[in-house]
Amino acid sequence: MKKSVILEYIKAINESEIDKLYSLMASNYIFIDAHDNRVSGRDAMKQSWIEYFKMFPDYLIEIDEIMEEDTLFAVFGYASGTYKNLKDENNSNYFRAPAAWKVVVEDGLIKHWQVYADNTHAIEIYNRNESFH
Repeated sequence: MKKSVILEYIKAINESEIDKLYSLMASNYIFIDAHDNRVSGRDAMKQSWIEYFKMFPDYLIEIDEIMEEDTLFAVFGYASGTYKNLKDENNSNYFRAPAAWKVVVEDGLIKHWQVYADNTHAIEIYNRNESFH
């Protein structure tokens, strides 16, 4: 049951389904990115997802393995995306990186979502493209 909530959440991410993501987050949801930046509450996180999907509309999580201990999960796989779908011949606006997520599921909802990934390339893509605007 708890694992299925994570799989639903990842499916909603992969399909950019904001309302579905929102429905799977606990009201006291906490998101922590790879640089220890935090977003608290599902309303704030809903807006963060909206903004992130504007930057990387094809953001995708691929899962290789999920480990479970009661309400705590470790998810391993890859994260990828193309900045604003601005594809070029060199794929320079695309990133794919190994990633892991720490997830806590309580009462059938995602309470905690923490990302562990080297997103240096994604940040470089963002900075390079935003410097032109």
